[in-house]
Amino acid sequence: MHRREAGSALRQPPDTVPGYVFDNDSTHSQEQHRCLAAAYDPVTLPRLAATGVGDGWRCLEIGSGGGSVARWLAARVAPSGEVTATDVKPHHIPETPRLTVLRHDVVTDPLPEAAYDLVVARLVLQHLPERRAVLDKLVRALKPGGVLQIDEFDTSYEPPLLTPDARAAELYAHFLRAKAAAMRAGGGDPHWGREVPAAMRAAGLVGIDPRPHIEVRHARSAGLRLQLHHTYHLRDKLLAAGLTKRQLEEVRALMRDPSFRAASSILYSTQGRRPRPEAGS
Repeated sequence: MHRREAGSALRQPPDTVPGYVFDNDSTHSQEQHRCLAAAYDPVTLPRLAATGVGDGWRCLEIGSGGGSVARWLAARVAPSGEVTATDVKPHHIPETPRLTVLRHDVVTDPLPEAAYDLVVARLVLQHLPERRAVLDKLVRALKPGGVLQIDEFDTSYEPPLLTPDARAAELYAHFLRAKAAAMRAGGGDPHWGREVPAAMRAAGLVGIDPRPHIEVRHARSAGLRLQLHHTYHLRDKLLAAGLTKRQLEEVRALMRDPSFRAASSILYSTQGRRPRPEAGS
């Protein structure tokens, strides 16, 4: 594996990402990456496999986080393919053959054009105010015929389904509203997942294929463990958004209750393809 900067001529990414709600280099980062992989690799990886990704493909993942998707891709493209994984803080990505890791800010740093057979972005663009400009950049990075996969949440629907009482249900809903407010305060869009298919079409992709995924969250599920983790990772932001310390403790206890059930937010896994030039054009 190669680990390097985006390039000496490029502006170096900042030590912190303004507005990005999750710090990728804190005491909470490893648990964040573990929960994300456990909860959403079972959605992301089968979708990627369906593209036919294999030997010889060139792949790019932006915002790789802990690198579980990039490592899976690196195994798929063996022996002659290659994978590039980028992040503003990429040191959590383990060394793996056929994997190049770049410290790279997708908003400000360039990407090679018409270079990749497959580009992946999971739970990245929803955090970026410049998400549509970044989407255009990702489309330009695709080879003709290449596939872009964007996996994003729409958190407008994730209601509690089974709680001890009405007060507990409202407490959980209050927590979700506070988390969405923290995201919006940084320029994020917690509903972006529903807009991705139309945005892909507007960016010139064809064969747009959105697949929604929803499940029941409970105390043993990776999705709810991720929510519980967020009460620690986002503690200060949640307090600033209106939760009290007591409410944080109460919602943590609620999410640990074996009888608790809630619908997950909708994860849209959307693929689109860069069209090939027409013959003779």
